[in-house]
Amino acid sequence: MNNKSTKHTKVLILGSGPAGYTAAIYAARAQLNPVIYEGSVTAGGALMNTTEVENFPGYANGISGPAMMVELEEQAKRFDTDVRAGFINKVDFSGDIHKCWADDGKEIHAETVIISTGASAKYIGLESEQKYLQLGGGVSACAVCDGFFFRGKEVAIVGAGDTAAEEAVYLSKLCTTVHMFVRKEQMRASKVMQDRVLNTPNIKVYWNTDTDEILGAQKVEAVRIKNNKTGDTQEIPISGFFVAIGHEPNSKIFKDYINMDETGYITTIPGTTKTNVPGVFAAGDVQDKNYRQAVTAAGSGCMAALDAERYLTSEGLA
Repeated sequence: MNNKSTKHTKVLILGSGPAGYTAAIYAARAQLNPVIYEGSVTAGGALMNTTEVENFPGYANGISGPAMMVELEEQAKRFDTDVRAGFINKVDFSGDIHKCWADDGKEIHAETVIISTGASAKYIGLESEQKYLQLGGGVSACAVCDGFFFRGKEVAIVGAGDTAAEEAVYLSKLCTTVHMFVRKEQMRASKVMQDRVLNTPNIKVYWNTDTDEILGAQKVEAVRIKNNKTGDTQEIPISGFFVAIGHEPNSKIFKDYINMDETGYITTIPGTTKTNVPGVFAAGDVQDKNYRQAVTAAGSGCMAALDAERYLTSEGLA
């Protein structure tokens, strides 16, 4: 502990989306002096890619994702949270003290760790896809978040699993037509969800179909698709393009210590944020593959801070 680059803290929070910042607010108000590392990609998490948030309580007129994250960060700092740029790239949870190493070489020893590193949406990899994501011009990986903005319009969705099917059905209630692109001759979704899609009149399924290009100037105006069997191409006018090919939890650095499911989502004791390692907790999308909403992430961040506080008290460390 004589190493000047070593920091000791009661609560270390990894990730700065709604889960991380909410955990910080609760931990700081409990005078636990939390340290939060904002993350490796974008401080603020997935909401930094969201142009408008209309379903988070308390914002009657809506708010942009980045603006909300600035407010959450300021609220955390108001209670003296130590907010740090950068990310943790190595951990050792084998002992009573949880050791983490930051990208700048600093070593942090923590009594408790709250993992709120989120999950990254998978995209199909087109340059045009990234262009509209950055512009906020009609590409989204969350129909529940952004479908409302396309009510009364035509949209497209890419994917073949249960999530894609659920989101297609959700969009069908808002949009005039949902064009669903499936790469193979059949869907991976459960029979129930396949039937639901195929029996919804305004969902049009395109089999053996790849997305060739998303078209438009400053916003999505059309999509060009290609039949991967015949090579035929087709342009379809749309206003929104939804990607539902899965999410990848940002959990790889914890795999040697923390229990996860087969896709990398951290498993917690039901009704809590506790992991299999005492003193290590998980909140937000890194442990939630079902809801993936800002408000549920914030709620689990609150739970994680309370679980951490109770752990510290029970161990005589608070």
